[in-house]
Amino acid sequence: MFPVKVMKKAVYKRIVLKLSGEALEGSRDFGIDPEVVKSIARQIKEVHDVGVDVMLVIGGGNYFRGAEGERNGIDRATGDHIGMLATVMNGLVLSNALETIGVKTRVQSAIEIRALCEPYIRRRALRHLEKKRVVIFVAGTGNPFFTTDTAAALRAIEMNANAILKATKVDGVYDKDPKRYKDAKKYSAVSYLDVIRQQLRVMDTTATSLCMENKLPIVVFNMTKAGNIRKVVTGEKIGTVVS
Repeated sequence: MFPVKVMKKAVYKRIVLKLSGEALEGSRDFGIDPEVVKSIARQIKEVHDVGVDVMLVIGGGNYFRGAEGERNGIDRATGDHIGMLATVMNGLVLSNALETIGVKTRVQSAIEIRALCEPYIRRRALRHLEKKRVVIFVAGTGNPFFTTDTAAALRAIEMNANAILKATKVDGVYDKDPKRYKDAKKYSAVSYLDVIRQQLRVMDTTATSLCMENKLPIVVFNMTKAGNIRKVVTGEKIGTVVS
């Protein structure tokens, strides 16, 4: 008989996984790579199946960014609302991918789109978690000028999460861009204040401040390597912990 692989005990029982829209692009320049979406869904299922409460906050940068729209003559508030709609599309894609492999989900939007998803209601979202559904929060905070980083921090605090898992394409936080500088130093741990002072671009200042005020750790890790969500949840020393 083959040995059964047993997952280590989770150190984070309830998480918000923050995904950028670009995380869904894979090697593409725009839109969604179906294989990347399937890989993310499988990794989420892996931790969900052992009892971890999982929530997702997804960006929309693979389709549209409000700041870029502003540079092209689109009013910033209008551009941010367009970006919110992009996050809804991404949320529905991830919901479908998870449901396909047997994980029940609910998509909750900060702006009402009742034909597609539920409006965000905190108590209803908590009830979904009690029923072991993955809750996907879309449309940011519902307000222009606030990023999905801030939405992730806000939802994590409201939902009593133990940590935010910030998925990136690099393996942690560096003192400078590791793609440009060979001598870039990786931090295994860093404080909220150092993130803000050194402008390390983990999350925006509003999101980082919210996490600091509520003592909510942020774990920055490489999402492109399968199994890394499980490693973070079980406390393996990968990525960078901001606390």
